[in-house]
Amino acid sequence: MSPDAPIAFANLRWMRWFSLAAAVCLLPRIAAGQVIEDVRDALVAQNLPRAERAIQADRTKNGVTPEWLEAASWLARAELDAGQYDPADRYAAETRKLTVEMLAKRKLDDDHHLQIALGASIEVHALVLAARGEPVAAVAFLRRELAAYHTTPIAARIQKNINLLRLEGKPAPPLEEAQWLGAKPPSLAELKGHPVLLFFWAHWCGDCKAEMPVLARIVADYRSTGLVLIGPTQHYGYVAGGDDAPRDVETRYIDLVRRQYYAPLAGMSVPLSEQNFLNYGASTTPTLVLIDRQGIVRLYHPGAMTYAQLTAALAEITRN
Repeated sequence: MSPDAPIAFANLRWMRWFSLAAAVCLLPRIAAGQVIEDVRDALVAQNLPRAERAIQADRTKNGVTPEWLEAASWLARAELDAGQYDPADRYAAETRKLTVEMLAKRKLDDDHHLQIALGASIEVHALVLAARGEPVAAVAFLRRELAAYHTTPIAARIQKNINLLRLEGKPAPPLEEAQWLGAKPPSLAELKGHPVLLFFWAHWCGDCKAEMPVLARIVADYRSTGLVLIGPTQHYGYVAGGDDAPRDVETRYIDLVRRQYYAPLAGMSVPLSEQNFLNYGASTTPTLVLIDRQGIVRLYHPGAMTYAQLTAALAEITRN
């Protein structure tokens, strides 16, 4: 698929809201901050002026803080969703500039607010470029940012945006399979001739659990076509309740979640690898990737999908 095809920006439109959902998923583990709550509440009410007033008032009172930067990034995304590209890009540029300045004195790895702010500011600028018909410039910008932040927690988010513009129509990246749960996963090369559905999930992800019945129905209905379901996941450093845990403890917890919530998908191989999430840009969970019989990505979808959406996509590759 050409990176400037109309479908590319259609994908980007819904992806923005899944990025917001991904940020919300982090909130139970960190204090949101009053300005963030105020801005989110205003945006839920679709009241951009109220959100802007909240941003201005908090900056006057408290100056530029990590919480303020995250709140500003939410406003940038809301302006983008409203099709207001100039203010969206202005908020993104200011957020990125001030976040980078703050990072001169602290590490990005240590502050979730700054991770959200910087990741969103990069994403919004790229999406503005794509919306204005400059997908090549958008990808070039994202690749420069990925080179700068490839060892940080926002790398997968940047890669996700590159993949949304570039991955469909290209060969699927191979999966790292050194560690797994369930059946030993076959390599994607070994699966040539089979349609493959990748389901990137996380042990803490409620939307992933809600997707399970859809996937179970898909597997049952498309078993005769040779469809193979693989469910990559990764370690996050914590278990139930957000309690920190070493890798071996978390691995056992992931397997417990797999057995408890995904029992109807018992035949699903589960590679355990952070690298898979980086390569596929799976910063949003679930992320669904559909690969055709020749190993070409035909669908890259951050976020949950309905049965009807998946069957429509599968119809294109299983009839060949």
